[in-house]
Amino acid sequence: MDPILCYMALLRFISASLEFLAAILFLKLNSVETAIRVNALVGLVGQFVFIGVSFLGLVGMADASSSLKLLIIAAGVLLILIGTSLK
Repeated sequence: MDPILCYMALLRFISASLEFLAAILFLKLNSVETAIRVNALVGLVGQFVFIGVSFLGLVGMADASSSLKLLIIAAGVLLILIGTSLK
């Protein structure tokens, strides 16, 4: 199995574990205000996980794809991040 693929999956497993932990904290802390703070942190971590997984995917595809294709994919990832951060 491709090691980059394993790292991509590992990052997603870590992210899912943090999401699950956040849901447990919501219930344990029993406060909407605290839940919103925890949710903000989880949302921030989620963007870093997205960037990390995308970066690993681009590294894994570097040998099999042309430079132009990789540049277009990287631009797409950047546009997603910009689009989701605009208000």
